[in-house]
Amino acid sequence: MTFVLVHGGGCDRRCWSRMTPHLVGPALAVDLPGRGTRPADLDDVHLSDFVDAVVGELEQRDLHQVVLVGHSLAGITLPGVAAAAPDRVARLVFISCAIPPPPTSVLDCLGSFSPAAADIVDRLGPDVLTTAGTLHPDLAAAMFCNDMDEEQLAFTLGIMVPESFRVVSEPTSPTGLPPAVPCTYIRLLQDASLTPATQTEMLSRLGDPEVIDLDAGHMAMITRPEALAAILDGLATG
Repeated sequence: MTFVLVHGGGCDRRCWSRMTPHLVGPALAVDLPGRGTRPADLDDVHLSDFVDAVVGELEQRDLHQVVLVGHSLAGITLPGVAAAAPDRVARLVFISCAIPPPPTSVLDCLGSFSPAAADIVDRLGPDVLTTAGTLHPDLAAAMFCNDMDEEQLAFTLGIMVPESFRVVSEPTSPTGLPPAVPCTYIRLLQDASLTPATQTEMLSRLGDPEVIDLDAGHMAMITRPEALAAILDGLATG
């Protein structure tokens, strides 16, 4: 099996770089449109473009028996990929993923994800985004980095990129999941971005997925790369 890794919001494929060396099987970390190897005008990027980018990678490389892994915002991309290419996806893995109730958007639910982050957003006001379009470091640190040491924090802040407002504001639905594809949700118990209670609510919209808990914050691929890789390896071989 090949792991295909889909990053979350405000990130690119570099977020997986500390975990992939620990995976037993081959891995492909994808850049979604508007960053890294896929430059695009974020004002023109839609969720369908995210889905098409991942499906395009599967088709171009003729990948089958894929373990499709998504983190955070990728929760709204994975269902579309699985629906478009069910013959190529052997398993879906959602890592602390946002899965809004249809037909709402991620933006509609943002205030309920993290009370601590909401307080910082209120304090920062219009400065919640930097001039580069990335999250203010105070907000990013509170949401994503609560379990990090200084080196991990600097790495995470250094790889953050702007996100598409269109994607986070589009209505979404997880109803496209093929019933025959096994589904796992990895719940991160120290997550300050999507709290464990919020993750439990999110995963309920996937039907009855397998749930695996990991004692880590939101960016587990950076803070607990070996532990997260071990879980993924187990899912691929189990």
